[in-house]
Amino acid sequence: MAAPAVAQAQAGAVAPPATRGPGPVARLRRAAATPPGRLRAAGAVLAALVLLFGAVAVWQSAHRSRAAGQVVTGSGPLSQDAAEIYRRLADADATAAAGFLLAGDEPAEVRARYQDDLATASRLIAEAAGRSGGSAGAQHSLSELNRQLPRYAGLVETARAINRQGLPLGGAYLRYASDLMQGTVLPEAQRLADAESAGLDADYRTAGAVPWTALALGVLALAALGRYQVLLFRRTNRVFNPGLLGASLAVFTAVVWLAAGTATANSDLETSRRYGTRPLRDLDLVRIEALQAHTAENLNLVARGASDRYTKQWDDLVRKLDESPRFPGSVDRLAIGGPDSATGPLNDAAQQYAQWQARHKDAAAKDSAGDYEAALRATLTPRGTDATAEAAFRAADAKWALAAQAEQDAFARAAGGVDGVLAGQAVAAGVLSALAAGAALRGIGRRLAEYR
Repeated sequence: MAAPAVAQAQAGAVAPPATRGPGPVARLRRAAATPPGRLRAAGAVLAALVLLFGAVAVWQSAHRSRAAGQVVTGSGPLSQDAAEIYRRLADADATAAAGFLLAGDEPAEVRARYQDDLATASRLIAEAAGRSGGSAGAQHSLSELNRQLPRYAGLVETARAINRQGLPLGGAYLRYASDLMQGTVLPEAQRLADAESAGLDADYRTAGAVPWTALALGVLALAALGRYQVLLFRRTNRVFNPGLLGASLAVFTAVVWLAAGTATANSDLETSRRYGTRPLRDLDLVRIEALQAHTAENLNLVARGASDRYTKQWDDLVRKLDESPRFPGSVDRLAIGGPDSATGPLNDAAQQYAQWQARHKDAAAKDSAGDYEAALRATLTPRGTDATAEAAFRAADAKWALAAQAEQDAFARAAGGVDGVLAGQAVAAGVLSALAAGAALRGIGRRLAEYR
């Protein structure tokens, strides 16, 4: 009876648990503790570091390339178009006053100029609305300009119609139209110009940013590759590992390319600002202030002594043109710092501007003496002779337009192609980093083969 009982007890006893193998983390640690494991880990870290450098370099270079392209084809043209909208509207106001003063003797070219100003401004407003990139401030200004411009044109046409009937109420309508232009339309145009200029400045900052993160990662990758080669040399007494050496050369080439491309692009961008954007903005300010002064000159004759408002406005504007620190180069100093191709037209414009001031003073003296007709003939005439203040102003503005074109050309020459340089830099960084990662893995692989 005892033997069956013992057998039964043994049969009912619980078998000892089977011994479990090490977990995945333990196996990884054990594998990494071996020389081949350390090599594999080092290869993975080096390849990941090199690829991270390449990815960041590609992203930063591509981002800057897009911004540089915007400078040339987006925000740059938009900024200049906004300034042109302002200038066209201001010129339309001055031309409307001139046509009103000439009444039935208004030459066809004066009327055509006014209509062309409004048509061009309307076209540029429509184009800007489609290219403004969703800027809330710009869209609001464009919407307001679209709303107020037909209203202004309607007031001018009413003033013209009443004036042709010989009624004095026409002058009141024209002054009201000009007040709408000066008090509502032009401020909105200025806000649009400011918004587009801010967008251009932002693109310049983005395009000219130094890719510090990519450069730092590139240096770190070089240091890691160099340190590991020294480590292998100490362990194996082999001077070179061809794969790791090739990876180091590829990363070094990418870092140098990144730094040199950045320096070249930033130099070109700064040249475009120095000889294009900055002098062009100063010139736009001068042209706009001169147009407003010309408007005040004509409206003073429309008022026929009823108010000294336009005389004061003229004096304030001319003081700004001649002396105000708002203009880094005023009228006489605009040629300093700009491209050489703009110097001649700007010097000629300064002479015509001085002639305009002299003729205006002569007309103002005649008006003060009570000879309104003589003042009107000295300011503008139906024949558009060269002896009037109007002719001198138009000659100055034509020279300023030539200088503006020269500055736009200088901008395009300097900034054009910068996006291509940065795009090429992005491609090179991507290719070289991929080659470097492959070379590093190949170099580690050759060392691993020795353990097989």
